[in-house]
Amino acid sequence: MKRTVVVALGGNALLRGNQKGTVEEQLANTLDTMEHLVPLLKEGCNLVIGHGNGPQVGNILMQQAAGEETFSIPSMPLDVCVAESQGSIGYMIESALRQVMQKHGISREVCVLVSPVLVDKQDKAFENPTKRVGKIYTKEEADALAKSQGWVFKEEVRTTGSGWRRVVPSPKPMEVLNASLVKKLASDGVIVIAAGGGGIPVAYRADKTLEPIEAVIDKDSATSLLARTIGAEEFYILTDVPNVYINFRKPDEQKLENVTTAQLAEYTAKGMFGEGNMAPKIQAAVDFVTHGGKVSVITDAEALGSNGGTRISK
Repeated sequence: MKRTVVVALGGNALLRGNQKGTVEEQLANTLDTMEHLVPLLKEGCNLVIGHGNGPQVGNILMQQAAGEETFSIPSMPLDVCVAESQGSIGYMIESALRQVMQKHGISREVCVLVSPVLVDKQDKAFENPTKRVGKIYTKEEADALAKSQGWVFKEEVRTTGSGWRRVVPSPKPMEVLNASLVKKLASDGVIVIAAGGGGIPVAYRADKTLEPIEAVIDKDSATSLLARTIGAEEFYILTDVPNVYINFRKPDEQKLENVTTAQLAEYTAKGMFGEGNMAPKIQAAVDFVTHGGKVSVITDAEALGSNGGTRISK
């Protein structure tokens, strides 16, 4: 049987640095990222792709606020904005992937699934928003938006610059509700794009019907859960750095290459990883390996398939 590989694309796979976020920019970035998946496609792996939506859903929320303020167009709630980002980002990934496959003579079918993901309404994450969405602002811009919109901001430290980003609750995913369909399609050789942006957060009411939840699930956590559920062997988290580091941006900075889950637990306990940035990726990778996955890799797209990056095993 062909091995199943799940790849989680960071939001920067589509929108990078201080780009404005035009369609042309995002399509060009996505096309570049899809080129790095070619080795996996040529191996014939069963492939499932998850993706982030932090920059995009933040922009969608800004568009909603502007439309309501300027034109009295009713704004949509966060769950609908997440669904909108799933569809638009999934479309761009599928379009770029089809173009790349045609270029390399690869014939595979692709589909995008809008994925609801079950969360717990009592999750403590609702008391401490940590999920970063939207672009990076200056302190003055963030303070103004916090006052006018009631948004919560936290400082952002990245390789591309520092600033402030909006944060929203990020509850733990409990179940990807269409995971069985993802597994069936992937086993049939279809490239599946699912659980985009962490999925649409939903919870059960007392009568067992579903209700939407105002939150954004961490995409790495949701994609890790999906990878475990469908029995994937490998899980790749693509981000904007080639490796995980301890003591990041300090004089004693150290790159991690081959590392065990026990070592990462020790580093996490010492606070080596940022709560809204690298820490969720570390936890997602550890969860995958701990629950039966063979290996998880955190790296950038360029190192994919080169045995580079930070490789995590038991």
